[in-house]
Amino acid sequence: MPASRTTQTGAAPPPAATRPRIAALDVLRGFALCGILLVNVGPIAYSGGFEPRSPGAPLDGFGWLSLLLDQRFFPIFSLLFGIGFALLLDSAAHRVARPRLLLLRRLLVLLALGLAHMLLLWFGDILTIYALVGLLVLLPSTWLPRCVVAGLAAMLLAAALVIGQGGPSLVPGLFLLGSALVRYGVVDRIERSTRVPAALGLVFAAAAAPALWWQIGSRTDPGNPHFGRSMAAAGLLLAGLYICVLLVLLRTPLRPVLQAVFAPLGRMALTNYLTATLLVLAVARIDGQAESWSAATVMGIAAAILTAQWLWSTLWLRRCTQGPLEWLWRWATWGRRPPLRRPAD
Repeated sequence: MPASRTTQTGAAPPPAATRPRIAALDVLRGFALCGILLVNVGPIAYSGGFEPRSPGAPLDGFGWLSLLLDQRFFPIFSLLFGIGFALLLDSAAHRVARPRLLLLRRLLVLLALGLAHMLLLWFGDILTIYALVGLLVLLPSTWLPRCVVAGLAAMLLAAALVIGQGGPSLVPGLFLLGSALVRYGVVDRIERSTRVPAALGLVFAAAAAPALWWQIGSRTDPGNPHFGRSMAAAGLLLAGLYICVLLVLLRTPLRPVLQAVFAPLGRMALTNYLTATLLVLAVARIDGQAESWSAATVMGIAAAILTAQWLWSTLWLRRCTQGPLEWLWRWATWGRRPPLRRPAD
């Protein structure tokens, strides 16, 4: 039975979750984190000297890496952020008198973390964008009916595709889409079906094939105005395909393997995202020749960092309920220190 609301201070200790943890979300988050690191190793290592490849660059190792990874994983991460925000609002509504104030505090803390990450370590930080879009779009949307939120999500995503910028322009629509999926009960049923994600995966695959062909054709002409639009469309469709494939695989005997590999990374996503920047910068400083790294080197560095983070996350979560930065973020959100260590058996 959920704890009674606090009527005076508006804050309450974060009690046990009112709903079971959705393992599929942790797996999806960990999978997206892996792809994001693969994309970010080069830009982080080159820091301010990084030059994005032009659309007309040849399809060498980096070209194929870009084609397969760029803008394929951050849509998953953005969708999950909207889902997590809506789940927390639903949970907080049963615990505190003013749950939106709690979420406002959560976003402001995320903004501070993002600004520190951007100003001190790497200009490509995404947390600042997430916090600002959360404050300007996601939080105000909590006062709107769910049908309006779903409609706005579709409009914003369509507008981003028409504009052809991709990247951050997709974030508002993905945030609202994630929120709408929670409010329509889709997330609560996410692990109950195999046929629905399988059917959706076939639709995404059929649509992604021509979108990829469009992107490859567009990139051969550096002046082609459709390159950004084709990359954004292909990215969204492939992200949807990846989600559906993982959801189907989670309904097979591969589920324990997927959970063991990706869930620890996903449960400590904030900690792993920020520490990855420190690790990449350290490797670049030690090597001193980041500008000459090949695609194979970039993939090897990413694999080494992810392996270290997976090992650390797995061992940490055996003794603790959440990652260190996740714990501090929760503490700042609720205004009261939550337990970190797991209770002794």
